[in-house]
Amino acid sequence: MKTRPRLKGGISARRRTRGIVSIEFALLLPLLLGIALPLYDIARNVQAQMILINVSREGANLASRAAATYPMQTIMSSLAATTPPLSMSGSGMIYITQIMGSTGCDSKGNGCTGTVVAQWKWTGGGDSGAASKIWNCSTAGTSWATDGSGSCNGLGGKTPPQPVDLLKGKLSDGQIAYAVEAFYVQPPLVGAINLGGGITTPALSPNLYSMSVF
Repeated sequence: MKTRPRLKGGISARRRTRGIVSIEFALLLPLLLGIALPLYDIARNVQAQMILINVSREGANLASRAAATYPMQTIMSSLAATTPPLSMSGSGMIYITQIMGSTGCDSKGNGCTGTVVAQWKWTGGGDSGAASKIWNCSTAGTSWATDGSGSCNGLGGKTPPQPVDLLKGKLSDGQIAYAVEAFYVQPPLVGAINLGGGITTPALSPNLYSMSVF
């Protein structure tokens, strides 16, 4: 029975080739990760932002149609239940602000300045530290309720009324609108990357936000 001679030279060449490929991969791996991780961060932020937009839009729609039927906490909890993979209870917050046109109206009831007549904060929200960008309860003698309703106490019949720039000149006297704000904190996996020569890549902001009015 004949056997083929072992080609030591060929085997050695293949081993050298595999070794070169391994070294090249080890050198390229940091570069590949430096490209892949920022792209993954961007994709995560885009997904989270789209979820927040849907929450604020659907929330404003629900608040305007169901405010007299369901407690605002029920509405906000229902909205938060639609946000996976985001953890709104851990890193998110929702505010609903009721705005009414009531001051600065002309003789036809147009051009009124919007004023805050009610505001609610989701009691199931995480410790994101997010405050409403429309108007902050706990100012001008107001305070958050401690009964679980999440409402702002002290706004009813408040004199002077609490004006807001949102919808200024767009609400007629007595017209009501609901603004829903959704916040989420999502720290990026990769921060700014130093490329050398004083050049760094921009870092994604961890603070995401969306607001809709209905």
